[in-house]
Amino acid sequence: MAAAVASSSALPFASLQPNSSAGLKNTIPLYPPTFRATLPRRIPPLSCAAASTSIEEDNGRRGRYADESIREEAARRDHALPSNFHGFSAWYVPFGPSPDPNERYSLDDVVYRSSSGGLLDVRHDFSALAKFPGSYWRDLFDSRVGRTTWPYGSGVWSKKEFVLPEIDADHIVSLFEGNSNLFWAERLGREHLGGMPDLWVKHCGISHTGSFKDLGMTVLVSQVNRLRSKPLSRPIGGVGCASTGDTSAALSAYCAAANIPAIVFLPTDRISLAQLVQPIANGATVLSIDTDFDGCMRLIREVTAELPIYLANSLNSLRLEGQKTAAIEILQQFDWEVPDWVIVPGGNLGNIYAFYKGFSMCKELGLVDRMPRLVCAQAANANPLYLHYKSGWSDFKPVTAAETFASAIQIGDPVSIDRAVYAIQKTYGIVEEATEEELMDAMSLADRTGMFACPHTGVALAALFKLRESGVIGTNDRTVVVSTAHGLKFTQSKVDYHANEIADMVCRFANPPVKVKADFGSVMDVLRKKLVVKK
Repeated sequence: MAAAVASSSALPFASLQPNSSAGLKNTIPLYPPTFRATLPRRIPPLSCAAASTSIEEDNGRRGRYADESIREEAARRDHALPSNFHGFSAWYVPFGPSPDPNERYSLDDVVYRSSSGGLLDVRHDFSALAKFPGSYWRDLFDSRVGRTTWPYGSGVWSKKEFVLPEIDADHIVSLFEGNSNLFWAERLGREHLGGMPDLWVKHCGISHTGSFKDLGMTVLVSQVNRLRSKPLSRPIGGVGCASTGDTSAALSAYCAAANIPAIVFLPTDRISLAQLVQPIANGATVLSIDTDFDGCMRLIREVTAELPIYLANSLNSLRLEGQKTAAIEILQQFDWEVPDWVIVPGGNLGNIYAFYKGFSMCKELGLVDRMPRLVCAQAANANPLYLHYKSGWSDFKPVTAAETFASAIQIGDPVSIDRAVYAIQKTYGIVEEATEEELMDAMSLADRTGMFACPHTGVALAALFKLRESGVIGTNDRTVVVSTAHGLKFTQSKVDYHANEIADMVCRFANPPVKVKADFGSVMDVLRKKLVVKK
């Protein structure tokens, strides 16, 4: 066995499979590309030397013991491996220029800011990952889609080596998030956007809690779960966040799954009832605070500095490692072809940088040969990035966010402003805004073509309409609009729109119920007017 390991240094991990003479694509393992590919799957958790004696008799056998869970099976496989066998690693570094070029922190450190007070970023050991070609990573990630093998049934953890390579599978907290639908918006593109044949909507809102925030929260809560198993000088008592709704729902669900206390700060009367009830139902401690999101954010940062509560907002760069996998999923769903444009709603602005990281990582490691142009779409009532962009990136000025139907992005002082500017500039991207009427009309028009979009998706769709009208996005450009949340979380806004009960809004696509008398003639009169029969 030692000889097999020693001979593998210049070969893809798939070659570690015993008696393998087929090509790389035919030998790709379902499990991570590590030494575990050589080990039998139904043996006790022995040392590698002891385990190797039964390789021939158990080779190729799948499944697990009858009394063993998928998590226990994964832990057994991991225990049979040498420590850090794969050699992949990641750590925190300051985001952007730093006075200390050697400043770095372990992911096991509880740290949110650099020594100079700036943001942190997660950096991977690209030299280790790049030992294997892009084709290897494409085949590996594709082989895991749709599996129940722990933890690869998750759209995030199926890319574990690109996310948190050193975490044990036993510490991962996953609800098999991700793997969300890429919806072909055929009718919307054909009838309302000048005949666009290649328009797609990435439905991140079909994830477990109804938003893309699940992708980042599984990573953050998994790392907290790992840290709580360690002897820390300052033990972690719980995890907290300020939220405009979706972050609190995701945090509460994942903490509930891991039995970790969750504390959420919500601005009073500024989120939908559906968003409010999620953390309550999951058992979180919910503080309704008479301020806006920015005020909640200031308070949670002060509290986490005093109490042993781990900060879960996007100031924490761990979440972005999970969110970036949505970009990798888009590439997978296009058979690793790169779209021309990706349009993302922006509030606290971590998401636009997360998409940049996902696409950039795939390009740098040879999975693809280029990157899409990114568009960040903001509500006009909460548009600090848009104003910064229109000023030619002169001095950034926070704004006081006004009320918007896109409540999850009602943020006037975004934490990730520097990250967002970097992502837009690096991809020759664009920032666009949408008024309340524009975003509600765009959402409602999309609904009429088969979607059930949230107002935040309406912001991104309104940006698409504007960029098509100006000719920036071409008819045949492959374009992906990112839908960040499920429309069922925002039903009241839809009810008000279709009832024509929104002040100073025409509601052009309202479709209220038609009141009809309970007789055949009255019903027929209405239906004759509504039906258009093709001859």
